[in-house]
Amino acid sequence: MSTVIESSASPVGPLVRGFEVVIGFETHTQLTTQSKIFSRSSTAFGAEPNTQASAVDLALPGTLPVMNKGAVERAIEFGLAVGSHIGEVSIFSRKNYFYPDLPKGYQITQFEIPVVQGGAVEFFLETGKGADTVREKKSVRLVRAHLEEDAGKSLHEDFVGQSGIDLNRAGTPLLEIVTEPDMRSSAEAVAYAKELHKIVTWIGICDGNMQEGSFRCDANVSVRRPGAKLGTRREIKNLNSFKFMQQAIDYEIRWQIEEIEDGRAIQQATVLFDPDNGETRAMRTKEDAADYRYFPDPDLPPLMIERAWVERVRAAMTELPRVMAERFVRDYGLPEYDAAQLTQSKAVAAYFEVATHSCGQAKLVSNWTMGELSRRLNADDINIDQSPIPALQLATLIQRIADNTISNNAAKQVFDVLWTGVGNDVDAVIEAKGLKQMDDSSALESIIDEVMAANAKNVEEYRAGKEKAFNALVGQVMKGSKGKANPAQVNALLKQKLATGP
Repeated sequence: MSTVIESSASPVGPLVRGFEVVIGFETHTQLTTQSKIFSRSSTAFGAEPNTQASAVDLALPGTLPVMNKGAVERAIEFGLAVGSHIGEVSIFSRKNYFYPDLPKGYQITQFEIPVVQGGAVEFFLETGKGADTVREKKSVRLVRAHLEEDAGKSLHEDFVGQSGIDLNRAGTPLLEIVTEPDMRSSAEAVAYAKELHKIVTWIGICDGNMQEGSFRCDANVSVRRPGAKLGTRREIKNLNSFKFMQQAIDYEIRWQIEEIEDGRAIQQATVLFDPDNGETRAMRTKEDAADYRYFPDPDLPPLMIERAWVERVRAAMTELPRVMAERFVRDYGLPEYDAAQLTQSKAVAAYFEVATHSCGQAKLVSNWTMGELSRRLNADDINIDQSPIPALQLATLIQRIADNTISNNAAKQVFDVLWTGVGNDVDAVIEAKGLKQMDDSSALESIIDEVMAANAKNVEEYRAGKEKAFNALVGQVMKGSKGKANPAQVNALLKQKLATGP
């Protein structure tokens, strides 16, 4: 039987060769505005290089940045979604550094006073398999989420011995989300990243397209002996795949431990993950805040956010996944884990609610949605809105389980037929395959009598206290009924006859 346990932030995690792993995240979330954060240039993906970079994006002399209101509102939405404080006043600064794709020599960002302060992301971390599954509720604290502009992009692949620079992305609005170092394993880090991805796409502030760079994660990884001070971290940049994210962190953990065990000190650095060889490699030594010479941007006044503005944004927001999950627990009586899983996407949540309202069997709908339906969707690599079995059809199937027309096993046979599209009427499939459960108790009693007579040894063993013998008898009765007997009825009648019969 699986279990669910609570967990506080920053626990001591599982040790790796006697070391504790410490992970913090910085996630660059590209906001869904149509124009850039300080100019009217388009943010559309896929345009020809350098066709969407204006004089403002390049900070040419005589230009002035103008704040994009839509970017601010998306930051406010995120803050409300994760329980953060929205700063009434926040400041934009210039972060100075040289890089080929940053021609103006600085990035406009927020440093000392960000727009989003604090908050937390909660999720379930699942370990083990089958009956040994443990689902641990985790919470990762957020330090901040600040607005900033993106840089351009260096292109190396199509240039023999040279590199190209595409400045289309320069000035694209980002919300950088920074956590405390609360995660203690690569699995926990990936679970956090997936939950964060769900939140930003659910509320619509980011399209979440990792391949296009809309959701890029940087993992700060360090190791230490239990109880020691935090170790020196190395930052793995631009992780744009959950699979590669876990591989990169696991490799980095092993590398750092081996370095320490061999007597070498870890140097703070920025590294990249190479998925071809499964290794991280150093890109540059890691800078600290002082190296960037932050100072307030003289062209941008303080950003003022009145409470009335925050409340207008709150009123216009969709129902948040955590709020919906709480409602599923309250209104449908679902376990907290079920509710969290069903609110992984709006489409899954809507499917569940349509089916539940139709058949009134919330827990059965939850089980089938997270179980058989999810398994088939994954196997066919399709989304729930492409499911061959619509919500109302699943509701009818579940209703036939609830009213004892068919068993759960028979329902899986019906599900298989419906999935292939051979049949589209639940009752017609049940009738055609002869899957109705026996409703004749006298016929069932007759089968039980025959099974008991033919399996006298099992009967004797059960009466001697061996529970396994009972399961064997149940299996024989189900076989004798060709799977049509109601398992609950079989159990009750069989126990009655074993207690009173010959």
